[in-house]
Amino acid sequence: MPMRVDKYLKIARLIKRRTVAHDACEESRIFVNGKEAKPGKDIKPGDEIRIVFGNSEVKVRVVSTPEHASKDDAASLYEVVE
Repeated sequence: MPMRVDKYLKIARLIKRRTVAHDACEESRIFVNGKEAKPGKDIKPGDEIRIVFGNSEVKVRVVSTPEHASKDDAASLYEVVE
């Protein structure tokens, strides 16, 4: 099931709050499959997300997109690519 990228980043705990994830998209710091992502961009398992944090960045592959995830399950929603 597809999910908005800003919501996914929050549920997977890659970014703490959805508003921060939304702003990161607006500031062109989130890329999905190599393309700039707007906050409403739908993502699905298999997509790659690159997040730019200041001087560093992280690249992950989406494993699943559940509506809710506990803190303990959050890390299983993605795998780090680089």
